[in-house]
Amino acid sequence: MIQRIQTVFLFLVVVCMGVTIGTGLWEQAVEGQVWQLNAFVLENLDADGEVISATSKWYLAALAAFAGLLALISIFQYKDRGRQMMLNMVNSLLMVGLVATTFLTTNGLNSELGIEVSGTYKIGFWAILVAMVCNMVANRFIRKDEALVRSVDRIR
Repeated sequence: MIQRIQTVFLFLVVVCMGVTIGTGLWEQAVEGQVWQLNAFVLENLDADGEVISATSKWYLAALAAFAGLLALISIFQYKDRGRQMMLNMVNSLLMVGLVATTFLTTNGLNSELGIEVSGTYKIGFWAILVAMVCNMVANRFIRKDEALVRSVDRIR
């Protein structure tokens, strides 16, 4: 049913993906310039906060939005726990892809600039990791429900 505990964790995945889209992912300060990455754009700012250059990173927002949407769809698949677990597994892969893409984007910029320090990962990046944990916990509770239903069927 929809009021199960896994629904809470799946809703937290949706919230975390919203946080990822709405906040910054990474920041790097280099010689008076600041590089900022959010889900939509990588910006290079000067000391006054003026934008020097901006590069679109729309695919990060698309991955986060799709992961949030998949978690929302999974909430309403409570009648078919097998499908719900499959959707959550796919969602885990999406979130791993989002983390890897973010990490490769930031490391690529650091190597391009010749910087040894990795920069600061912001709340949006950490929200992805929290969403991954919530997704795994939701899957665990779905498996518990499935085991409970099967044990009740055995008793009949």
